Amino acid sequence: WGTTKWIRDFCARRDITLHEVEASDTAALQALCAVQQAQLLFIETPSNPWLKTVDIKAAKACAQSAGASLVVDSTAATPLLTRPLEMGADIVMHSATKVINGHSDVLGGVLSTRARTPLWEAICMDRNEAGAVMGPFEAWLLVRSMRTLPLRVEKMCANAMAVAEFLSQHPEVEDVLYPGLPSHPGHALASRQMTGGYGFLMSFLVKGGREAALAVAGRLNLFHRATSLGGVESLVEHRHTIEPHTGIPENLLRISIGIEDVDDLISDLNQALLG
Repeated sequence: WGTTKWIRDFCARRDITLHEVEASDTAALQALCAVQQAQLLFIETPSNPWLKTVDIKAAKACAQSAGASLVVDSTAATPLLTRPLEMGADIVMHSATKVINGHSDVLGGVLSTRARTPLWEAICMDRNEAGAVMGPFEAWLLVRSMRTLPLRVEKMCANAMAVAEFLSQHPEVEDVLYPGLPSHPGHALASRQMTGGYGFLMSFLVKGGREAALAVAGRLNLFHRATSLGGVESLVEHRHTIEPHTGIPENLLRISIGIEDVDDLISDLNQALLG
């Protein structure tokens, strides 16, 4: 939501035309790009907190038809699980604050590109002239953390898959939003685009509405109540509290799975759900 709000505000201030579309609906994306010319097509996959999957190759074809460059926010996938540049993306964005750092102690971001285009040169110029560079200590922390990225991601994905399977069978859970589950609408696409796992992020709907979801979050002991994601520690948040105006279900809890013992995580979720 923070990214969406910033883009809307930025476009309004700079008199930039913005068109929004459900990009996981490839037909809707194709229909929009067929009638609009654009400079940027910006997608996120998997999306946060809905965990929807966008077809990157199809999005690239849509971008080309509209005369646009394709930018992919791949934060929830990590560079290990999805490589959008190999699927045609022109620029890939990661919030390095999240799983690339993985220890909840750095603010940073990464842009990667396939080629040195005029767009990339403009980005480099803005970065240099605006002073948007990381401090030496933060850069050291990030490099340190990246040394364990493959190990962390492997463990987080394995934990997340086990947690998602557990939640999908729980009597107090209405639905689980996780692309690793065969029941997820984007599962087949995620299986093609993601290698080595389906990520660490998921959402689930608690039976009983808003108060039941808040009560579950309050009873969790191992999951920290926080709004970030991608750290070694597992987190939970009631997303409707953060963005009540965006249509988020009031009984939705978003969880970011860490590297703790998965049986401990499942046991904590179970006791919280059963009350």
